[in-house]
Amino acid sequence: MSAVAEGVVPSASKPGAAVMLYTVDALLDDDFEGTLQRIADLGYLGVETYGLHGHSAAAVRGMLDRTGLELVSSHAPFPYGQDARRILDEYARLGAPNLAWSMEAEEFTSVESIARGLERVNGGVDEAASYGMTVAYHNHNAEFRYSFDGRGAYDILLERLHPDARVELDLYWAAVGEADPAAIVASIGPRLRYVHVKDGPALTYGDDILVPIGEGSVDIRAALRVPSTLEWHIIELETLAVDVFEALEKSYRYLVDGGLSQGRTHTEGDAP
Repeated sequence: MSAVAEGVVPSASKPGAAVMLYTVDALLDDDFEGTLQRIADLGYLGVETYGLHGHSAAAVRGMLDRTGLELVSSHAPFPYGQDARRILDEYARLGAPNLAWSMEAEEFTSVESIARGLERVNGGVDEAASYGMTVAYHNHNAEFRYSFDGRGAYDILLERLHPDARVELDLYWAAVGEADPAAIVASIGPRLRYVHVKDGPALTYGDDILVPIGEGSVDIRAALRVPSTLEWHIIELETLAVDVFEALEKSYRYLVDGGLSQGRTHTEGDAP
């Protein structure tokens, strides 16, 4: 039986709490649906997929429906070039409303390389639109490490990004790139619909041990309190030294009990 509380959906003024399934990637091969159910039982409203782990799109769609989790978005390569139709057909069967992906770090070493990378991003936006899907650009830290004639690489990317593209801002990688996540949230505008929320020391790309939200150095509260068009707060905790479900429960409590995000149950108050 689903743990969904009837009628609980993200409100217009408070984004929903979701989990990026890469957080529980190691568990999905053994028990995909059981892992989804545990996420739902914690109170999360949705998930963002990262691969189908050998299941068909229809099978994963059924698991989402049975556990009552909304499919917020799916991480999948930009649907551009010879693989575009295959990608879009699969994720249409899954029912994904949005596909999110990133450019490579080396594509931010010059204005020209940014422009070349954006060809497949922007082409993917047009291809996805024919399926009724959107595409969101997801950053890592390289976008904030480079600048050209006083202009940041991320600013150049956003300026040249397809007007119909959405943005999925990873707050942690922005912080690793020595940017202020709250300032970036404030600067993006109406294309910003999703954030990846993670916490930790914010020192390196790929080597940091992450912690439950609110226990690290990233000022999550400041970033999520900036007025924005965000629809979903998506928890992603790739590398942990504690049990993943313990971390997800603590993160949920920080976001939902703190009044930052909407879940299946919530109390109003200030985040710790």
